[in-house]
Amino acid sequence: MGHWLNWMNADGAWLAIGFLGQGLFASRFIIQWLKSEAEGRSVVPLAFWYCSIAGGAVTLAYTIHLQSLPLIMGQATPLLIYARNVYLIFREKKGAHRALDTSASSG
Repeated sequence: MGHWLNWMNADGAWLAIGFLGQGLFASRFIIQWLKSEAEGRSVVPLAFWYCSIAGGAVTLAYTIHLQSLPLIMGQATPLLIYARNVYLIFREKKGAHRALDTSASSG
C-alpha cells in the first residue's frame, strides 16, 4: 500500500489537479451530447460553457504551475471566449425577458 501513498506529495497533487481540469473540460462534450440527444437536434447548453470555464481555469492553474508560457497562453485565451459566451447568453435571456415584460404591459 505504500506505493499508493508515494504520489501523495506536491507533484502528485498537481498531477491530480491537471487531471481534474482535463476531466471537467472533457465532461462538457458529454453534457452537450446528452442534451442534443434529448432535444433531437444539436444544442450547446449553458452547462457546456460552465464546464469550459471550470475545466479551463483548473487546467490554467496546472499550466501556471508548469511555468510553460505557450501552455499558459493556450489555456488563458479561450477562457475569455467562454466567459464572453456566458455573458452573451445571459444578455440574450435578459433581452427576451424584457421583451416579454414590454409586450405584456402594452397588451
